[in-house]
Amino acid sequence: MQDAHGRPVTGRTSWRKFAVLAVPALAGTAALGIALANGALAASFAVSGQQFKVSADSLKGDGFAQYGSVDANARGDLLPVAVTAIKTARLHNLCQSVVTHLPVIGDISLNLSAGTGSTPVEASNLFVDATQLSGNASFHAIEIGRDASTLDKGPASAQGMQDLFAQQADDVSITKLRQTAWATNAGTFKLTGLHMKISKGTKECF
Repeated sequence: MQDAHGRPVTGRTSWRKFAVLAVPALAGTAALGIALANGALAASFAVSGQQFKVSADSLKGDGFAQYGSVDANARGDLLPVAVTAIKTARLHNLCQSVVTHLPVIGDISLNLSAGTGSTPVEASNLFVDATQLSGNASFHAIEIGRDASTLDKGPASAQGMQDLFAQQADDVSITKLRQTAWATNAGTFKLTGLHMKISKGTKECF
């Protein structure tokens, strides 16, 4: 490219074009920043770079809510999740596993189990930030398609952003539960018969 005097032009930026492209991006970033500042983030902590798996023979819970949200890792990456929130939950034969790949050593698996006897795992104000969930589920008094900001059957803080899809129910029962998640947090988490094991290789709950 040459100027009016025939001299080559290098390194020139079209600020008008830059502004046209940058303003929407900055506005979107600002809007997201405001939303996150107002509590749109699902987990209150930076999640690790590894998802973990959770399985249970059965889960029974009172006060169920589910809505979309995002988690963030230590790098600031945003990770979409489906938040499942339950006021009180009881899980039989709980299994949790995560696989870590280490240089030279290879894959290392951490497995946790609890509630394998007649006494189940008990949790209150349970929040699971999942990317996959399967099982056989039944609900009572379910509301599907409710605005996420108006949820009132789950834990007190179980609400998402306005205009987003959500569902809730008086109670939930899931058998053959299988889920993959970024994070779990709870007000209380009682693990009866807790057993943890670390071993070489890939050994997951499912």
